[in-house]
Amino acid sequence: MRFTFLGTSAGTPTASRNVTALAVALDDQRDWYLFDCGEGTQHRLLKSRYSSAKLKTIFITHVHGDHCYGLPGLIASANMSGRKAPLTICAPDGIEQYVRNTFAYTDVHNLRFPLTFVRSDNKDFHYEDDYISVNAIAMSHRVPCFAYHVKEIPPYHLDENKLDSYQVPRGPLWHELQLGKDITLDNGDIIKANDVRSASWQARSAIVGGDNDKPALMLDALKNTDLLIHEATFTEDVLARVGPQYMHSTAAMVAKTAAEAELKHLILTHFSQRYRSDKNAKEHTVKHLYDEAQEIYKGNLLLAEDLQSYQLEKDKTLRTL
Repeated sequence: MRFTFLGTSAGTPTASRNVTALAVALDDQRDWYLFDCGEGTQHRLLKSRYSSAKLKTIFITHVHGDHCYGLPGLIASANMSGRKAPLTICAPDGIEQYVRNTFAYTDVHNLRFPLTFVRSDNKDFHYEDDYISVNAIAMSHRVPCFAYHVKEIPPYHLDENKLDSYQVPRGPLWHELQLGKDITLDNGDIIKANDVRSASWQARSAIVGGDNDKPALMLDALKNTDLLIHEATFTEDVLARVGPQYMHSTAAMVAKTAAEAELKHLILTHFSQRYRSDKNAKEHTVKHLYDEAQEIYKGNLLLAEDLQSYQLEKDKTLRTL
């Protein structure tokens, strides 16, 4: 699984960081998924390997502008570029109204492709295609906000010896089993797919967090997850000065939950514009965020950078590309 950060800044962009957006793809596939779409995301895409033509699905964590203001522009540009493939947007209440009203008032009509909105704030929300499945986890923020638990659906291979022993004839029935569908033979025997197939490798998984001041809400899900991508807007000292009203996490808060879950990999993102990448900055630097988290979390810790890609390999190692 490949994660490419199109924006890592909180609230407003900086000279080196755009606001939130994350591209996710299965390894080298050109088809991809977008998590959040802050203003300027489509411009960032021009510097990446991804195009709107191959975008499968968009997931929006919440309605705040630094996570969704880029949506109408991205969709309109895809339309002007001749996109024909359907596009699904999974998002909480408010996002569909925002996009459709923007189109109504800016003379965007007759999209060339079907645009479908799915409410991710519904209790039964679940997204699945041939490659990934996604569930939502409610976060704690000023507006309804969600993290997305992304699980890979790896290819499966069949145990031919078992199929022969069960006298399953080669052909369409084998295909049904490979797709995970149980079958009934002519003699009435029921063959369960999971008894005769196995994944080619152990499925990879990640949680892409939205804005949230209670990382522990993800604790149970993290115990079966390889990677957490989560905001670390402040350090503890800055939070003490600005107060809790913005409902964001500190690096220490996220690190504590990651450590408790014994998480393998943690990528922090969504940094306040006060934190500079310049090592010679006099006060706040992104290294302060890293140092604060590292004091608590001893796993593989990374700070996201704009246009940087990170690869979660099939053996569950994480490397910077």
